[in-house]
Formats: sequence, C-alpha cells, structure tokens
Amino acid sequence: MELSESIRKWTLKNSHDYKLAIPAKIIGKVIGEVPQAKADMKGTMALINDEAKRVNSLPLEQVEKELAAYSFEEKKEEKREIELEGAVAGKVVTRFAPEPSGYPHIGHAKAAFLEYVPVQRYGGKMLLRFDDTNPEKEKGEFVDAIKEGLVWLGISWQEETYTSDRMEEFYGYIEELMVKHCAYVCTCNAEEIKKNRMGMKECDCRARDEQENLLLWKKMLTGKLAAGEAVVRYHGDMHAQNTVLRDPTLFRIIEARHYRQGEKYRVWPSYDFAAPIMDSLEGVTHAMRSKEYELRDELYFLILKKLELRAPRLVGFSRLAIKGAPVSKRLITPLIADGKVSGYDDPRLPTLVALRRRGIQPEAIREFVLSFGLSKVESEPGWEKLLNENKKIIDPKSMRRYFVKNPVSLNVMGAVESIRKEAHIRNHPTQDMGERVVQAEGNFWISGTDAANLKPDEIFRLKDLYNVKVAKVGDGIVGAHAGEEMIMGKKFQWVNAADCIKCEVLVAGDLLIGEKYNENSLGVDAGLCEGACAQLEIGDIVQFERYGFVKLDKKEEGKLTFVFVSG
Repeated sequence: MELSESIRKWTLKNSHDYKLAIPAKIIGKVIGEVPQAKADMKGTMALINDEAKRVNSLPLEQVEKELAAYSFEEKKEEKREIELEGAVAGKVVTRFAPEPSGYPHIGHAKAAFLEYVPVQRYGGKMLLRFDDTNPEKEKGEFVDAIKEGLVWLGISWQEETYTSDRMEEFYGYIEELMVKHCAYVCTCNAEEIKKNRMGMKECDCRARDEQENLLLWKKMLTGKLAAGEAVVRYHGDMHAQNTVLRDPTLFRIIEARHYRQGEKYRVWPSYDFAAPIMDSLEGVTHAMRSKEYELRDELYFLILKKLELRAPRLVGFSRLAIKGAPVSKRLITPLIADGKVSGYDDPRLPTLVALRRRGIQPEAIREFVLSFGLSKVESEPGWEKLLNENKKIIDPKSMRRYFVKNPVSLNVMGAVESIRKEAHIRNHPTQDMGERVVQAEGNFWISGTDAANLKPDEIFRLKDLYNVKVAKVGDGIVGAHAGEEMIMGKKFQWVNAADCIKCEVLVAGDLLIGEKYNENSLGVDAGLCEGACAQLEIGDIVQFERYGFVKLDKKEEGKLTFVFVSG
C-alpha cells in the first residue's frame, strides 16, 4: 500500500474510534503497514498532521463513508489459559485466602481470578478462606468488604472457611511437633532472637526437652507468660543459607480481642504454620502463592512432612500493583488518617471499591489481571492498560452528552424564526440508542479553551446545530447565525444557557510519586453539562464528547458531580 493511502486509512480509523484523529496514535499503524516510512519520520509526521486536520473537519457521516472503502483485519487476541500441572478434571481444589486486615485491591483481584479461572476450566471448587490469626489487624468490616468485592467481580466460591475456627487443631499439631522434637518454646527476647538468627547462633532454649517445652506451652496458653515473653519456634537449621529455616516462629502471644473468636485464645499461629495445615486439611490440590513466599516454600513442605500430612502443589505468581497507586496498608492508612484521601473508595486508589467508583468494569479487571498469567515477573504497570480494557467495554454502551469546561457565554444575534430553535442529536454515533432534542434559543455556553482562540469575523460551527460568525470577542462571545451547511473548520460542543446544569468532574492522577504523596493527584474540572444529564442515575457512565468518559458520582440541587473514567 502507498504511504498516502495508508495515512488516509489509519487517520479515518483513528478519527472514527476516538472521535478525533490523533497523529501520535496513527504513526505506529502507518509504519507497521509501510515500514519504509520510518526512513523519513519528519516527513511522515507532516503528512499525517495534514491528513488529521482534513479528517477532523469532516462530519461523522463523511468519515464513515470514506472509511467504508477500507477493510481491517481483526487481530485475534490469544486467550492465555491458566495451566495447572497435575490437574485432574473435576477434582481441582483452589483457595483464595486473604487476611481480613484491609479493603481488597487490584492485587487481590489478580490472586482471586487465578484461583477461580482454573476451577472453571478443569472443574472442582474454589474455597474462600479468611486467614485470620492476627487479632491486632483483622476486622469483620474487612471480611464483608472482601466478600462484596468478589461478588462484584463475578467470582463465586463453594465453601467459606476461617482459619481461626481451627485453633484447637493447631494446638494439637504444635504439641505433636514438640513431642517429635521439631518445635520448642523460646524465651529469648525479640532482639536476641533476631541477633542469633543473623549470626547463625543457636540459643539455649533449643536444648529444652519435651516436658519442659510442654510445660512452658501451657503457661503461654493460661496467661502465666505475657506477650513477648515466649514464642514457639520450629527446630530448623540455624546454619541454613535460606534464613527462613533458621528456627522461624510458629506461635506467638497476642492479647488483643479477636473480631470472630473474642477472647477465647491468646496464643496464635503464624502464617507459616497455619497455611500448609489448612491447605492440607481442606483438600486443596493447587495452593497459589505470590512470589514473595518463595523462600518459605521449603518450610511449608517441612511442616507437612513432620506432621505426616498430605502436601498440595504450590503454584507461584508475581504480585500486581499499579504505578503511583499504593496497595500497601502501610501507605494507604496514614493517607486516610491525614485526610489526604477521602477513604478506601477514593478514585485515586486501586482498591476494588475505588475502581468501582471510578467506573472500571469487572470484566476489564478480569482481562487486565489475567493478561499477566502465572508469570513470576513483578508487574507495576500504569493505569493505561486497564483503562484501555475498560474503554472497550463502556464505549459501545455509553450515551454521549455535551459538556463545556470553564464556560464562556455565546450570544447568537438575530435568533429569528428562520433559525433552528432545537437540535436533534444522536445519543451514540454508531449504536442505535435514539436521539435527544436539545433547545437552542440563541444563548449558549461554549468551553473556555474553544472561545480563547476566536477572532472577529471567524466562522465556526456549533456541533449538530448551525454555523456562527464571530462579531465581538470580550467577556463573552457575540456572533451571528451564518447558515447551516457543513463547513471545514472548527466545531464546538455547546450547552443551552436556559437549561444547562452546573457540574464538576473529579479527575484522578497518580496518588504517589515514588512513596511521596502527590499534592496535585486529584483535579477538579468545573463546567456546565446539557440538561439531559438531569435524567442520569448515580453510577451511570456517559461520554462527554471531546472530553472523555465520566461516571455520575453525586446529585445535588442544581449540581452534578462526576468522576472521570478515561479519555
């Protein structure tokens, strides 16, 4: 294909898809089709810019007419299947096992889908298990938030369990390890334990016999030893290169009240102890864990071996975070406490409640997180990939509306009977969603950006209405009706002054730069939207033409608040 023809083809396609031809998004397509164009990038970009100006001046009908002359091969995306080694049809058991210590986020969504999708493929069941053995951090509020998040994502589970419900069994297993000389009670202080582990030095506690360990264990259970005075450690190898095996802690005393068990227990198992036992007892066939636990895998299997319990297969995957959007409670909690974010549903956060408020669809999250598969390569993409997935879903079903940012008044003189007093505007450029009738009585608002460059005697078009010739530029614009025939040149969104609605759009940016709070991470675009927006319900998504997709967040008397979804 010739260069000029390729440029025309992809410029028309870009204009049709994005409602405005953007040269930066066209150049890659052109070079992919005509590789030699890369030899003169400056000249190629000049040709693309000229064609973009031409196409952007055309009405939609003309763009569609010219575009019909070209065909496009649809690139078939390969569905990345989640392969599980040793999976038996109908007998796969996975578990999504979050700690209920915070609101679920995009990383939890990845883990949950990785547990859920294989069960759909192979057959079997997914368990929802709450790993709740740290009473200082866990709350029933977070349990509810996790379940609500899963339901919203479209993930179902067959059984719901709580690690804390099996405390008596854990006590039995740790006593068994003590009898087998595989665990001991250590009364060294935390600083000494840390120092010995780093220095590969065994402490005297290691030499305690079975009876002495069981006696101290009973004192831990009955309150005769306080928090910090004793822990139970695995009898590992203090000279192991894997530091995890240097006598890790299996039980510790925590006095806090538990959200589910109350004050029934004061000695709690560590994740290292509880997780392998729960996986074995619950029949899990494939236990998925993020890459951060790789060094702990050896301990996982050692505990099961010493207790003579069945071992599941461990499947590793990388964690997922979004650049500039913290998933760590260490970072989120102080931001909420200091009032820098409004709560867990602040649209700058990657929590599920925040993504939902921002207008991100569950299907987009699914496609986004599964695109990384079971890779162990750490991922911290920006928002763009998720937003692109989301746009594919919302674009075909979102009605279009007019919005003018930083509005400037426009008075069209001579609004006599011969001038159209209403506009019939399609609710969607390609889908059959009907049309709306918008009043146009001569007094309008247009965006400040559009108004800023107007000069006397210049002619522009009010989109879907008529042309206006500028008579005067000042605090507002005064113009005259200049016909209804389509013109080459500027086309502006507008709202009718008599029935427009005051609105603002919350625009989320990167909340963090590194680990530092970004003071400019939440913008507010103030303006006016057309009267038809009054019919929207909270949660509805529309596209403000030439601006972007927005979701209605709040309705007040005389004012609407939207959250920006994407461009």
